[in-house]
Amino acid sequence: MAVLANSQWVSVVDLREGLTAASPLRVAVTFDDGYRDTLAVAAPILLKYKIPFAVFVTAAFVRSGSSLYLIPAELRELADLPGVTIGSHGSSHAPLADCDEAALWQEVDGSRRALEDMIGRPVTSIAYPHGSVNRRVRDAARRAGYTVGVCSRFDINGSGRDPLLLCRTEVLAVDSERVFLQKLEGAWDWYRWRRPDPARVPGDEVGTLRVQGNPIDPRG
Repeated sequence: MAVLANSQWVSVVDLREGLTAASPLRVAVTFDDGYRDTLAVAAPILLKYKIPFAVFVTAAFVRSGSSLYLIPAELRELADLPGVTIGSHGSSHAPLADCDEAALWQEVDGSRRALEDMIGRPVTSIAYPHGSVNRRVRDAARRAGYTVGVCSRFDINGSGRDPLLLCRTEVLAVDSERVFLQKLEGAWDWYRWRRPDPARVPGDEVGTLRVQGNPIDPRG
């Protein structure tokens, strides 16, 4: 995050503003699932460097009582921090492309409503669990009121990218600074061929910056 914050050629933006920010390379930081260490470990680092970030939360995980995940009070605490956006990661973390219509609607709309009740503010962004998304899922997300949707497909988004099918670049705890910078520049782009692009292939599953941790690896 220090490398990102000190870069002269990258503009770190709020995910909701990423498509309109005036910079050659715009980076948004995102986390999935709603792990407790997002508040305890990641948030202080991101606040230190004044980096906005989005956290996509699975409603059932927050209600589970597991020590791994944020509880509702902690989720509200996280949502109140400056620069933090809370988004949905489904009701149960089910692969959305496999859901029937009723289950899909519960996953996208039910999760949105549950999270809004917990944090007391609108939830307008979603990360598709398992990267499972196609155009049917995208359309359901739009009907549910989402304006931003992120996938798990590795790629850099062009200016014409569908805002409900944004690709993400996964950053791992084991990545060196060199690899991190390469990913920011669009290298490792062969990763994208592991998943078809749902923006181009109707009905196919796919899969900005996704920081992966379960929990965050203390080695960095």
